[in-house]
Amino acid sequence: MMGKDSSMMKAWEATVKKTQAVAKKRANSIFGSTYVAASQGDENENKDETEVYHAERVLSNGDYYKGEWVDNFPHGKGKYLWTDGCIYVGEWFKGKTMGKGRFTWPTGPSYEGEFKSGYMDGIGSYTGANGDTYKGQWVMNLKHGHGEKIYSNGDKYEGEWRRGLQDGQGKYEWKDENYYIGEWRNGSIWGKGSFVWSSNGNRYDGYWEDGLPKGNGTFKWVDGSFYVGNWSKDPVDQNGTYYPSSPGSSEGHLDWDPQQVYIELSEYQICPSEKVSILPSQKRLAVWRSTKGGGGDCVSGKPRRMSVDAGRASVGVEKPSDRMQIWGGGEGTDINNGSRTPIKEGHELFTLHAHACNNPGQPLKAPKKSKRQGETICKGHKNYELMLNLQLGIRHAVGRPAPSASLDLKPSAFDSKEKVWTRFPPEGSKYTPPHPSSEFKWKDYCPVVFRTLRKLFKVDAADYMLSICGNDALRELSSPGKSGSFFYLTNDDRYMIKTMKKAEAKALLRMLPAYYNHFRSFDNALLTKFYGLHCVKLNGPSQKKVRFIIMGNLFCSEYTIHRRFDLKGSSLGRITTKPESEITETTILKDLDLNFIFRLQRSWFQEFCRQIDRDCELLELEGIMDYSLLVGIHFKDISPEGELIPSGSHSPPAGDSESDGTPHMSRVDMDQLLLDPSRWASIKLGVHMPARVERTVRTSDCELQLVGEPIGEYYEVVLFFGIIDILQDYDISKKLEHAYKSIHYDPTSISAVDPRQYSRRFRDFIFKVFSQDSS
Repeated sequence: MMGKDSSMMKAWEATVKKTQAVAKKRANSIFGSTYVAASQGDENENKDETEVYHAERVLSNGDYYKGEWVDNFPHGKGKYLWTDGCIYVGEWFKGKTMGKGRFTWPTGPSYEGEFKSGYMDGIGSYTGANGDTYKGQWVMNLKHGHGEKIYSNGDKYEGEWRRGLQDGQGKYEWKDENYYIGEWRNGSIWGKGSFVWSSNGNRYDGYWEDGLPKGNGTFKWVDGSFYVGNWSKDPVDQNGTYYPSSPGSSEGHLDWDPQQVYIELSEYQICPSEKVSILPSQKRLAVWRSTKGGGGDCVSGKPRRMSVDAGRASVGVEKPSDRMQIWGGGEGTDINNGSRTPIKEGHELFTLHAHACNNPGQPLKAPKKSKRQGETICKGHKNYELMLNLQLGIRHAVGRPAPSASLDLKPSAFDSKEKVWTRFPPEGSKYTPPHPSSEFKWKDYCPVVFRTLRKLFKVDAADYMLSICGNDALRELSSPGKSGSFFYLTNDDRYMIKTMKKAEAKALLRMLPAYYNHFRSFDNALLTKFYGLHCVKLNGPSQKKVRFIIMGNLFCSEYTIHRRFDLKGSSLGRITTKPESEITETTILKDLDLNFIFRLQRSWFQEFCRQIDRDCELLELEGIMDYSLLVGIHFKDISPEGELIPSGSHSPPAGDSESDGTPHMSRVDMDQLLLDPSRWASIKLGVHMPARVERTVRTSDCELQLVGEPIGEYYEVVLFFGIIDILQDYDISKKLEHAYKSIHYDPTSISAVDPRQYSRRFRDFIFKVFSQDSS
């Protein structure tokens, strides 16, 4: 028996030396003496594969496991040691870390708490290598929810977290007991809050931006005197009034400088979060397989390994094609074994119409590629002069010197009468340059508000002018929209310019204060972003006025948008009338064309639901209806033949017939995002969002079944979405349309309904076609 134990120990040592010598030391120190059953004489090999039993194994790559086992996976309670020194002790479910457990890193950090599908998810405590500790809620390896963090330098924070950063209401106390309590955004003091100096009792109450006072605020001394005003780090923009503790008092703080507050606050920085080198969900398990059972279980009479990750079993050795490649991959390419293969053109889009909605066996194909949208407006085009007028006006409006606008705007800035007329004669004037066009007048509506909105949306004025007024001409879309408006695109696709009716302009100006405050409160708002409202008045007998709204292009991306859906939640006429041969990547499909359920990761789905509710409540209060959720889908995997490749359908190596049916492409990229929270900046709600879509099939007449039944066929995608067409009042024309159509059709199926009913129906539909990804 001693000889048998000795030989097995030598085998263990030899295996570990091939990977990392420290593994043996850590195994002996943590687990005690190691007993390893021989692979061909294991007393447990005769047990039923589905029976839970105790196992102790040294795996072929040097990893070590001791605990409960079933069906070739850890299942129950067990300890797993990786050769790099990472250790997990806790509960498992068929190869997944699921339940309560403890994960430790070889460099010293540890996490103890709840796990879900390999992620730190639930309630748990993390202790960093630098001594920082966090206790609270987690979602997918990130602090998310309520939690308390104590830093090694003595600082502490208690409050709300989102995606690993302080966000929401929270209190941060420095080691000298000075503290801030109030609103946070993306790890920075931002919003309304108070800073209290514990040493002297002074305090500042007001608004903050990027960690410093910004906007309206009050500084109070312990003696009762106070200073009220507009705060800014720039002394030029700082202004306010000092009030002594008692009327007529000559003593106090008359010589006090508000800039002293900024000097003092510069010493109070927020401690940065520690970055973890590798996450539990990134750890791979090398699963031991019995040599008995015959057939597919063995290759050349040797035990076969199956590669899985700690959160999900995935059959076969991971290939580059198994990764979602969110950050790589260009337009018109297919990621296959790490190389780029051009996608063949001319593939027909799989039909989405009623006659094909019950054919789940037919594979989906990539849509037919299309030319670049729009016709370039060159000299000789009927709208060439109008484009020149627009560009001249924008250059003048944006380039005009203006004081730095505070985000706190006066009510007068929103007055519909707040507009600026400028005359543009061909020979030029004191304020305008000469130009080759006819004389025209240019009107800016609420210029201060839109300038501040561009600041709020982080739009650089020079880039904005270059996009719209540069040497490259605008492009006019081939046909006007349903409302009769024309659309123009900038050459870089960043901005869309739409002609609008007077009623739409009045609707926007009426709701502008609520719209502005909405975006100030919710930076993830899904409503269309408006950057400017203008009017060109042409000279001549007609005195024609053309009103323009400039807005962001939701689909400006390096990704190819393969499918576009305009979703309202109504069914009457909500189907594409184009023949299948004419449907391309730029075709806007509608509700009855939709054959997918959009599945978002948990934290994103929760934020999505909250934001849809907020946005719809605003539109309902403003009396707006007939808006849509515009959704763009980029499919990550397309075969050289042009077929969309479902996730989990990659061919495994010979003999690998098992699969748990879960996706195995997005996890790697998701882990990369979680390792570096700063990379979340490029992914926002509705922009560049990695997700999955599940194919659906309508089992009854498509006109009656608005949402099809999911069939378990998933595709890895990148999603873009936002709420568009938000300027339609429920006016007399819409009320008449509703009355007329209600006579001929089901009133619940038509678009023209009152704002409250529209909002309720829209949300009900959207929450059916979007759901939480449970994988």
